[in-house]
Amino acid sequence: MRIIVFTGKGGVGKTSVAASTALKAAEMGYKTLIMSTDPAHSLGDSLDVELGPSPIKVADNLWGQEVSVYNDLNHNWEVVRAHFADLMHNKGIDDVYAEEIGILPGMEELFSLSYIKQYNNSSEYDLLVVDCAPTGETLRLLSLPETFGWVLKLIRNIEKYAVKPLIRPMSKMSNKIDKMVAPSEVFEAVENLFSATDGIIDILADNKKTSVRLVMNPEKMVIKESMRALTYLNLYGITVDRVTINRLLPEAEDSGFLNEWKKIQHKYVDEIEKSFEPIPISKAPMFAGEVVGQEMLRKMSTHVYGEEDPTQIFFRENPVEIKKMSDHSFQLRLKLPFLADTGMDIKVLQQGDDLTVRLGDNQKTITLPIFLAGMQSDDARFIDKWLCIDFKQPSEVGKKSHATV
Repeated sequence: MRIIVFTGKGGVGKTSVAASTALKAAEMGYKTLIMSTDPAHSLGDSLDVELGPSPIKVADNLWGQEVSVYNDLNHNWEVVRAHFADLMHNKGIDDVYAEEIGILPGMEELFSLSYIKQYNNSSEYDLLVVDCAPTGETLRLLSLPETFGWVLKLIRNIEKYAVKPLIRPMSKMSNKIDKMVAPSEVFEAVENLFSATDGIIDILADNKKTSVRLVMNPEKMVIKESMRALTYLNLYGITVDRVTINRLLPEAEDSGFLNEWKKIQHKYVDEIEKSFEPIPISKAPMFAGEVVGQEMLRKMSTHVYGEEDPTQIFFRENPVEIKKMSDHSFQLRLKLPFLADTGMDIKVLQQGDDLTVRLGDNQKTITLPIFLAGMQSDDARFIDKWLCIDFKQPSEVGKKSHATV
């Protein structure tokens, strides 16, 4: 199954471009599902239909879905939430706060990710189009499987190594201790969530299957955020195969006060084309009316894709490379475009066979291949758009095994 993820700064028309892509693919014969993971859903408005938490048929070969956080929490996490709330209540915490504590940060995004894996494994559709939340939330979503995974592992390990052998025998003698022990359903729910999201980044980083498409307007702040998004996506090994510049003012001899705005747009379009090259760029105009309903979405898809098949992979580049430098050294190269524009430091830390690259508030842990795991990271430097990290034999490097760029 092909997966295309759309993201961009809030208000740039991301949902319209995603919906137009899904409609065009469906009309070309692909069985298509478009799914919104944005908490502030506008996909149903764009398609001019009422959508729900399960796929609803919109047109021939086209289904739509708006992920419902509350629906997923009730069906998949209620037993865990109730257990945590009960524990907090027994500790004297106010009921309202106890209820809130039962919902761990990031749960909404995790359930959204689980749908991607579910549809990928089922192969029920030819194409999954994901209309993501604005850029910042999307990047947070991508980091969750790593940052949240250890919490799930901790809960599972506590049950396996501590709760069963130690607490449960004692619980027969104490009702108080018994209340602290989670019932088996709690651990089953944790296990199910872990299984549902485990490996999702591998799916998103498979550039033969998945790609991200950025949508932006020709505005300074939007461009900066899109540059930052491209850098972070490469950090996670995820390919951006197309950029759409949306809401371009029409070219007319005289547009009154809009003439100045057109000059500004021309300036930023040139900047986008130079900065994001060689990623293909398409353009969509500012339409005279709202982009709502299939007729308007069809018009937008014509501008964005022309006669091209929207499901094709327009650009493929591996953002992570490993090169042999000599008989005893290698270099890991991670493409991080626009790093100089972020104004943030990069920190690299190696612990065993894990290499952690931290950029601002985001970090990515890379499990090193066996032949690198036995080496030590010696130097990290930024060359052009690539972060280059040298690996050498332990005898050839000093005690320092981390670097800051």
